[in-house]
Amino acid sequence: MTGDTPKTPAPSVGADHPLERLRQFTEARIGLGRHGAGLPTAAHLDFAEAHAKARDAVHSEFQAGALAKTLEEAGFDTVAIESQASDRATYLRRPDLGRRLSEGSRQKLEATSGGPFDLVVVLADGLSATAVNAHGAAVATGLLAALPEGWTVAPVVIASGARVALSDPIGEALDAKIALILIGERPGLSAANSLGAYLTFRPGPGRSDADRNCVSNIRPGGLRPEIAGEKLAGLIVRAAELGLSGTRLKDDADDRIAADAASPQLPG
Repeated sequence: MTGDTPKTPAPSVGADHPLERLRQFTEARIGLGRHGAGLPTAAHLDFAEAHAKARDAVHSEFQAGALAKTLEEAGFDTVAIESQASDRATYLRRPDLGRRLSEGSRQKLEATSGGPFDLVVVLADGLSATAVNAHGAAVATGLLAALPEGWTVAPVVIASGARVALSDPIGEALDAKIALILIGERPGLSAANSLGAYLTFRPGPGRSDADRNCVSNIRPGGLRPEIAGEKLAGLIVRAAELGLSGTRLKDDADDRIAADAASPQLPG
């Protein structure tokens, strides 16, 4: 049970209940009511459905070939690589292997011509291939189209069995100044199709989560994929201007976009 099937509304607690109005603004499970000591049947079934979708997303098939075809039809070169996690079971048991490139993949990336690069974009399965299958190509093409002219961009890397930190050896192998990985986030009980984006300036050995910026909840019910690309492009450009990422880089893309929209337009 995967995909963007509309979520069945949870049972109402009654129009006069103070939580009823709040439910219009969140997908969180609030005001579900009760039946004796437990949940009403409808709420219980809704929870079971969401749990099944989350489990399915973790084990869903990564459509790497379809993603590559979509990106290549849009005019972008791609290269497919793998981590040292040889199968899904190993990936789930050994997170460390998902952070390391297989030797063949490292050699393939190091043989890629055209570097050094300003940016490499990585599409990775992560913990929800459902998310990257659905939104990855659209977000990647949107952000690449929004970059200023003159940027040198590596072929889009499509990574199987990947954790977030796999972007470090990928960026190092390609001699990329900035690595941005679009990866399926851990499914929750409100969304199994959420995509996360992690940006690292000067990716390589020794980088930690404190050195990355994260833009999360990219999905139709969160940060919409069609606008995520512009937001990410602004963050990437800002990281390049300041020469840093992580806790020292403020995500002010929304403020700057709003300021540009409000600025008076001078006559041409």
